Amino acid sequence: MKWEESEFKLKNLESNLLSHRSNRGSSITNSEKGSFSTRNNTNIIRTNYSREFEGDIEEKKDIHESISKKTMDSLRKNDNVPYRDLRSEEALNPSALRRRRLVAWRAIPESLNFIDEENEVWRTKQAQLQYTNRGRWWTSASSTVFKRWALTFIVGMLTAFTGIFITYFTQYFTAIKFKAVKQIMEKEQIGDARTGSAFFVWLGFNLLFASFATLMVYIEPVAAGSGIPEVKCYLNGINIPRIVRFQTLACKALGVLFSVSAALPVGKEGPMIHSGSVIAAALAQGTRSISIFGHDWRILEFRSDPEKRDFVACGAAAGVATAFGAPIGGVLFALEEGASFWSTQLTWRAFFASMITIYTLYVVRNSENNWGTAASTKMFSFGEFTSFEQGKANFSVWELLLFIVVGILGGLSGAIFNGMNRRLTVLRSKFVKSKFSRALEVLGVTLTCSIIMFIIPLMWSKCTPRPKSQVTWTQQEKDIAEELVQFKCKDDEYNEVASLYFTDSDTAIKQLFHFREVGNFDDDVETFSSVAVFAFYIPYTMLACLTYGIAVPSGLFVPSLLSGAAMGRLVGHLLHRLDAQSGTFADSGTYALVGAAAGLGGMARMTISLTVILLEATGNVQNLLPLMLALMAARWIGNVFNHGLYDIHIRLKRLPYLEEEIPHIAIERGATAAQIMTADPRIFPPLCKVGELYDVLRACRHESFPVVSDPHGDRQLLGTVLRRTLCMVLYHRAFAPPGEDPDGQTDLNTRSLSPLLSSAVFERAYPRYPKAEEIILSDTDRDCWLDLRPYADTSPFTVQDCASIQRTYFIFRTLGLRHLIVVDPDNKVKGVITRKDLDEPTLEERLGWVDDMELDSYQHEAHPSNMARFKV
Repeated sequence: MKWEESEFKLKNLESNLLSHRSNRGSSITNSEKGSFSTRNNTNIIRTNYSREFEGDIEEKKDIHESISKKTMDSLRKNDNVPYRDLRSEEALNPSALRRRRLVAWRAIPESLNFIDEENEVWRTKQAQLQYTNRGRWWTSASSTVFKRWALTFIVGMLTAFTGIFITYFTQYFTAIKFKAVKQIMEKEQIGDARTGSAFFVWLGFNLLFASFATLMVYIEPVAAGSGIPEVKCYLNGINIPRIVRFQTLACKALGVLFSVSAALPVGKEGPMIHSGSVIAAALAQGTRSISIFGHDWRILEFRSDPEKRDFVACGAAAGVATAFGAPIGGVLFALEEGASFWSTQLTWRAFFASMITIYTLYVVRNSENNWGTAASTKMFSFGEFTSFEQGKANFSVWELLLFIVVGILGGLSGAIFNGMNRRLTVLRSKFVKSKFSRALEVLGVTLTCSIIMFIIPLMWSKCTPRPKSQVTWTQQEKDIAEELVQFKCKDDEYNEVASLYFTDSDTAIKQLFHFREVGNFDDDVETFSSVAVFAFYIPYTMLACLTYGIAVPSGLFVPSLLSGAAMGRLVGHLLHRLDAQSGTFADSGTYALVGAAAGLGGMARMTISLTVILLEATGNVQNLLPLMLALMAARWIGNVFNHGLYDIHIRLKRLPYLEEEIPHIAIERGATAAQIMTADPRIFPPLCKVGELYDVLRACRHESFPVVSDPHGDRQLLGTVLRRTLCMVLYHRAFAPPGEDPDGQTDLNTRSLSPLLSSAVFERAYPRYPKAEEIILSDTDRDCWLDLRPYADTSPFTVQDCASIQRTYFIFRTLGLRHLIVVDPDNKVKGVITRKDLDEPTLEERLGWVDDMELDSYQHEAHPSNMARFKV
């Protein structure tokens, strides 16, 4: 039916809604039909309809519709998104629908909606809240605030328990492996075991642990990597499928402890940030109900994108606090690298979550021996940094210039590392695509790492006498000396290279930080020679670059810190060789600390948050200025060559991440909104035929549709309606058949009768709204009509087609919009702008300045998420 013929249907829709309700068992009386203009009866009808359609959630039609071939063909001609014809018996199979929905979630990310839709559903909810809160001291707003802070408390506590779980089992599995290898080595030396048996035991453990780690990724692919790029994108407004699911948390936590135990050059700190974000998102979801005193408690207030975003930011801060024992650094990390939308209230909540995390670590981690003592709280410890002389720093003022040099070296090494890993990721996307091939790659990389980490210490034939305990030693130095690895040496000797390779990362970095050459040991005793440190630095850095990106949960904080510490220690050794007598320069451990900061800063390009994280981890304020100088130098030098590694992977995955500053290409070309918009979007009139609306939803993947007065006429904008809203309405069949009398008239006001679905229905479905493929309509349903006005946002954000790109970008990103309607001066719809239209690669393509080599490399992705089909 033509759109022009819909006007007389609008007049009869109200009465037919009642008749449709009556055919389904309505209890509405004739007296009620005559009094719909009153407010009370309107609320009764709204409530009755809401209850009825809420009870029909599980109802399914037995008859599958016959989709108009002509309509679908015409839609496909005008749509760039491939359409898959589902008019088959397979479409009726529930399991097939679930599989297709799962594939869709994994393949097509969506934009988050950080602005509430101001439609009739929203207004009705606000009116009900105002009516309920009248005369109460404990209002619904007070209850929401209390629940929000209570859930934030639980986020911090559960994140701490997750970190303790990962740390405990990582240490447990690592200890079992090293103990078994050490026993076999001792048997080899006395001839009770064949030569090489220790290597195969070492290799067997590593391959076993790596197999379990990649199995977790096989179960949940988004558990691979650190998760920091994905969390960063989520906080920016990109809903990557399954990134904050509980299954992702389980696979991430189990996978990372196995990957670290497999002796891969990875860390557990990055995945800890992802884990905290998942915990926070799960609590905000409120999917489970708790029965207390016979009442079912279920939190629905936070089932929205803005609330979930803020909880994820708090979880990320708690994750950093768990990993490094740095609560302030966690808050700053969420602010600097995570949340694109920040507020003072969110700062307090993130601070509170980090505080609860540290408190939980204090209580639990010290409960075995010294309960109540505020001792170690970190998953990864740098050890204690003390001054050689009371009240003085371990460096001279003029050495600050040398720390800047170390920062420059860290920036250069970070740029090389990021560039190499980027090329490896591109190659992986080309040649390593299937799950089986990715699992084989994990085993191959594990085999390579195991061989190199065993062969290099084996080739190091020099055995160094174990340093004897000195009176001036601290307990920490005594403990580190006990951790030196004997390997193939005698009982009173140790292998320098094996002490760095054949131990856990905590011990290795403490040895690089706290083994001092000046004023600590006898002159004829060395701790780590420059050659030994170099034999660790180069291979370990290359292996870390090779490992990051394989199908295991893995972080890059600790590998970057270790490689940077080795680089800084080499600089310290070089300076001491230049001036070995007077002891002018600082201890090599101080340069190792500055080098660790430079190494991590050169990779991630973080400054403020990383400075505070390292400062809290070391516990020595005297190192503040050297850390700041090194991190700034590393960031500046690294940015000359490429982006930070997390930003590189975001671009490789084609995720439309919107930076705070608009890309320079758009400013240089003087672009306007009309130049970057998507022209001729799908539009709907206020009154739609269900069949035609359903065909549009099946034929395209657009997530928002303008509602206009006349699609074939002036196209005056009336509002916008989301795809998920339309799917919910069709799923619950909140529509009515056409009237039998075309000339029939009624005084019933549709706007007062609708919406048929309450806000609670949408909140319960969040975020897994029904898909168009899951909705089955009969021929009778397709002939019904749907009034979109109660579900349309009547106050959408718009921009004139002549608006500058600067203003358009500022409005879109600052407000966290999902879409921005472009109109002409007469308020006629000209196009739609989504975040995909504003990201840098798309702007380069549309404005004509494209680096062919760069664009070609970015066409390949490192993750199954294909952003060429990004939902708008």
